[in-house]
Amino acid sequence: MAGIPHDHYEPKTGAEKWVNSRLGIIGLIYDTMMIPTPKNLNWMWIWGIILAFCLGLQIVTGIILVMHYTPHVDLAFASIEHIMRNVNGGHFLRYLHMNGASLFFLAVYLHIFRGLYYGSYKAPREITWIIGMLIYLLMMGTAFMGYVLPWGQMSFWGATVITGLFGAIPVIGEPIQTWLLGGPAVDNATLNRFFSLHYLLPFIIAGLTIVHIWAFHTTGNNNPTGVDVRRENKEVAKKDTLPFWPYFVIKDFFALALILVVFFAVTAWMPNYLGHPDNYIEANPLVTPAHIVPEWYFLPFYAILRAFTADVWIVMFADWITFGIVDAKFFGVIAMFGAIIVLALVPWLDTSRVRSGRFRPMFRWWFAIFVVNFVVLTWVGAMPAEGIYPYIALAGATYWFAYFLVILPLLGIIEKPEELPETIEADFNAHYGKSKDDAAATPAE
Repeated sequence: MAGIPHDHYEPKTGAEKWVNSRLGIIGLIYDTMMIPTPKNLNWMWIWGIILAFCLGLQIVTGIILVMHYTPHVDLAFASIEHIMRNVNGGHFLRYLHMNGASLFFLAVYLHIFRGLYYGSYKAPREITWIIGMLIYLLMMGTAFMGYVLPWGQMSFWGATVITGLFGAIPVIGEPIQTWLLGGPAVDNATLNRFFSLHYLLPFIIAGLTIVHIWAFHTTGNNNPTGVDVRRENKEVAKKDTLPFWPYFVIKDFFALALILVVFFAVTAWMPNYLGHPDNYIEANPLVTPAHIVPEWYFLPFYAILRAFTADVWIVMFADWITFGIVDAKFFGVIAMFGAIIVLALVPWLDTSRVRSGRFRPMFRWWFAIFVVNFVVLTWVGAMPAEGIYPYIALAGATYWFAYFLVILPLLGIIEKPEELPETIEADFNAHYGKSKDDAAATPAE
C-alpha cells in the first residue's frame, strides 16, 4: 500500500522470478493479500466479501440462464417456464439469480450506510466513494433491465412506467425514451436492448469493482475511529495494522458462511417471498395491474418519485416559475435522480473535520433518523399512492434532502465532537486489551 511501509513480495524460486519479471501477477496478488489493514475493523467491514460473492454468483448463474433464455416477446415468458420446469436444476439456478440480486442490494445498502456513518467518503477517499456510487448506479440499471426479461405483467408494466419517466424531460425526453425503447412503446426491440445491456453491464461492474478495490492501495482502508494509520516507518505502522491474510480473510469468510446459510435457506424454502405474483402472469399490454410495484431495492427512490404531486407547494412554485416546464412528473424525476446525486456528493456536503460518527454525538441521532427514514421510504414505496401514504413519502423525501443539504453542512459548524483516540493501536487496546507482544514491549510502571 503506497504511503504505508510494509513488506513487499520477493520471488524465491526460479519459476516465481521468471513469471514475476514478465507479468508481476504473483507480486500483485501477494501485495493485495498482505495489504496492511487497520486492526480495529469491526463486523461492518464484512460486506465487501459479500458483495464480491454476489457479483460472482450473478455472473455465473446469469451465463448459465442465458443458455436457455430466448429474448423475444413471444418466447421470453415460455423460455423462463422452460428453465423452471425442464432444465436440470433450472429452477434453483433461477432462484439463486433472483434472490442473489436481493442479497446484492442488501449488502450494498449496508456497505453504503457503514461508509456514511464512519465517514469513509472523506478525504482522501472521495474518488473511491464516487466509483462506488457509479457501481451502485450500474447495479440499479442492471437489476431493472433484468427484471424486464421474464416478460411477466410486472416486468412489462414496470418497464413502461420507468421508461416513461424519461419522456417527462422537456424537449429531449421523447427522443431519449424512443431511443431507449427502440420504438414508440415497450416491445421486442426494448426486450432485446435490455437483454443485451443486462448481460454486458455486470462485466463493467466487475471492472469498476477492481478499480474500487485498487483505490485502497493508495488511500488505505478507513476504520471505525477514522484515525489514520501512522506512516512514520514500517515498525510503527505494524502497531496499527495487521496483514489482510490471514486475519481479515478468515473473518470475512466466516461472516460469508453465516450469511450464506440464511441465503440458501431463503432460496430453498421461500424463493418467491420478495417477488410479485403478477410476474408469473405473461405480459399483456391490454391489462394494467391494479398496483405497479418495482423490486424492493428500488422502493425508496420510487417513493421519492411519487412524493411530489401537483398539489405540493414546491412543485407548484417550480411549475409557475418555469412557465409549466417543470410539472409534477418532471419534478418527481428530478427528485428521484437528485436523491442519488446528493448521496454521491456527500464528501463535499459533510463539513465536519471528524471522520467517524462514533465521535459525533449530534450526528449519531440525525444518522439514526436517516436510517429509519430509509426503511420508511422502502415501506411506503410499496403502498398505493393514496390516503396517508403520499404524505409519509413527502415527509421522508424532505428529510432525505434536508439530511444532505442542510443537516450535514450545519453539523460541521455547530457540533462539538468527542475526543478521538491518539492512534488505532490505542483504540484497539481499549476495546480488546493489549496483546502479549504489546504488553511485553510496554515497560512496567
